[in-house]
Amino acid sequence: MKKPNKPSAAVAYTIEAKDLAGHRFEVTLTVAAPAPDGQIVALPAWIPGSYMIREFSRNIVQIRAEANGKALALTKLDKHSWRAAPCQGALTLRYEVYAWDLSVRTAHLDQTHAFFNGTSVFLSVRGQEAAPHQVEIVQPRDAACKNWRVATALPELGAKRYGFGSYLAANYDELVDHPVELGEFALATFKAHGVPHDIVVSGRVPNLDMARLCADLKAVCEAQIAFFEPKTRRAPMPRYVFLTLAVGDGYGGLEHRASTALICARNDLPSTANVAPKDAPLADGYLKFLGLCSHEYFHTWNVKRIKPAAFAPYDLQAEGYTPLLWLFEGFTSYYDDLMLVRAGLIDEAAYFKLLGKTVGSVLRGSGRAKQSVADSSFDAWGKYYRQDENAPNAIVSYYTKGSLIALALDLTLRAKSDGKTSLDDVMRALWQRFGRDFYEGAGRGVTPAEVEALFDEIGGVKMKPFFERYVRGTDDLPLAKLLAPFGVKYADERKSVKPSLDASIGRDGADCKLTQVHEGGAAHRAGLSAGDVLVAVDGLRVSGNPSNLDTLLGRYPVGAKVELHAFRRDELMTFTAVLQGDRAPAVVLTLAPAGKKSGGKTASGPLRPSALN
Repeated sequence: MKKPNKPSAAVAYTIEAKDLAGHRFEVTLTVAAPAPDGQIVALPAWIPGSYMIREFSRNIVQIRAEANGKALALTKLDKHSWRAAPCQGALTLRYEVYAWDLSVRTAHLDQTHAFFNGTSVFLSVRGQEAAPHQVEIVQPRDAACKNWRVATALPELGAKRYGFGSYLAANYDELVDHPVELGEFALATFKAHGVPHDIVVSGRVPNLDMARLCADLKAVCEAQIAFFEPKTRRAPMPRYVFLTLAVGDGYGGLEHRASTALICARNDLPSTANVAPKDAPLADGYLKFLGLCSHEYFHTWNVKRIKPAAFAPYDLQAEGYTPLLWLFEGFTSYYDDLMLVRAGLIDEAAYFKLLGKTVGSVLRGSGRAKQSVADSSFDAWGKYYRQDENAPNAIVSYYTKGSLIALALDLTLRAKSDGKTSLDDVMRALWQRFGRDFYEGAGRGVTPAEVEALFDEIGGVKMKPFFERYVRGTDDLPLAKLLAPFGVKYADERKSVKPSLDASIGRDGADCKLTQVHEGGAAHRAGLSAGDVLVAVDGLRVSGNPSNLDTLLGRYPVGAKVELHAFRRDELMTFTAVLQGDRAPAVVLTLAPAGKKSGGKTASGPLRPSALN
C-alpha cells in the first residue's frame, strides 16, 4: 500500500474505508496551527441541496485527539461540536464514521463500493474554514478493493486522475462540495463545448450503453451551457462528473458545483442489447433518468452559483431559511424537461405530456390552497422534507408549483413582448449579476426583493400582482388562459364516472393499506384514515393488489353507498362510504397544428421548438 503523502496544507485529512463489513470509514484530521485557547471542530448538521437537519455527527462512532504523540482532552460542546484542549504544535484527531445510508446525501460503504459526501465525514476546523484543505484518500487494504478507483471532481494534488492519493480544495466549502465514489465502475468521457464531462456508473448494469449515455448527456449539457452563455459557450467549471449508482429500484440526485450524485434503477439506463430506432420515443425510465441529470446539471448555475442570500455563505450548523426555493428548485424543475426538448431528445408531444402530469400533480392536493410556494420554501426544513400522510392536504411543493410559476412567468413575458422577452432573459440576468463570479469572490446571494425587481425590469411592467397572487398567495395559476394564445389547448380529461374513495393505496404485505386520504373525498367523509388496512367492500375481500380495489368499486355507480371493513391498528371497524367520481386531475396539453389559430395567435409562436431557445 502506498504511504500517504506528508500534509502540505494547514488543514489535512486522511480517509480510508477501514471496515467494509462494519461500514466504517477511518478519518484522521491534522491541524497544523490549532487555536491557542483550544481548537473547536464540528461536523455539519445538513448538506446543501437537501433542506433537513440530519445530524451527521450521530454517525461518529468514536473520536480522540492527540498532540506530540500524547492523548489530548476532547470536550463535547453540543451534538456536533468538540473542543480540543490547548496544545503546542499540530493537533491530530482520529475518528470513525459509520456509513450505511444508500442515498446521495450521506455516506455508504460495503464490499461493493464506497461513497461519501464531505459533510458526512470531514470535521470543519473553526476559524480555518477559508484555508486550503488537503485530503489523502487511501486505498483500502481489503482484497476486495484491489481494483477500486476514485471518482470525484476534487482537484488532484498528488493523485492521478481516478487514483488514490492526495487532493486539494481551496477551502472547506469547496471540500464538502465534491462527493467521492470508490469502487469498480464503468467510465466514459465526452466534451461539452470543450469541457470534459465524465460519466461514472457504479453497480451491476449488464450491457450498459455508455455511447448512448454520452451522446444524450452531451446534447443536454451543451444546450444548458449555451443557454447561460450564448456568446462564449463557456462552462462555469473546468470539469464535470456524473456520479451514478445503479440499483434495483431507486431515484434521486443531489447537485454540487462540478458534479452530481445520482441514484437510479438499473433498468432505467440504456442497454446495448435493446437498441431502439433513432426516431423512437425514449423509454419512460430512461426519460426519467435524463430528466434527473438535466435537473441536477441546471443546478450548476441555479443554486450552486446563483444563490439565495440566505445561502451566501451556508451555515451548516443550523437551518438556512429562504422563501426562494420556488425559484431555485421550481425554475430548475421547469427547465429540466424543457432542456430535453432544446437538446432534441424529446418532441413537443412528449414534453406536453410531462407538463400535463406536473399540472395534475399540483392540482391533486388541497394543500395548494393553504400554503404558498414562498411559505413552502421557508418551511422546507420542517414540512416539505418531513412529509407525513397528511402532506397533500397541508402543503404545496415548491418544486412542482414552482415549475408552473416559471411556465406562467415565461408565457406572460413572451406574450407582453410579442416573443422578444422570456424567462430565459431573467435567468441570464441572474447569472450575469449574481452567479457568474460567485466562487471568485465577486458574486453574492440574491434577495427576494431583487428577484421581483428583476422581473419588473425585464418585463417592463410591475409584476407585484402576480407575485402576490401566485407566489406569496395560494391562487391557482391561470394556465389555460396563458397557454391559449400560443396554440396550446388545456383540457382536464378526468373520468368523473369512475367510482373512487379518493385515497392513495399501498401494499401492507398481502393487504390493502390507505397511505393518504384526500381532504373532502369519499374516504375522508366516511371516517377512514391513513394507515387503515382495508379488508372488505360490501363483504368481499380486498387484496393488496391496488387493481383489486378498483375492480371491486367498479361494480358500483358513482353515488352508491358501500360498507367498508378496515383494521385501524388491531381493531376492526366498519364504515359507510358514498362513492364519488374520480377527482384526480388528468390534464392533457396539446399543440395546435402550425398555422391554425388558437386564442388570437398562430401556433407558430413561442412554444414551437424553433422558438424555445
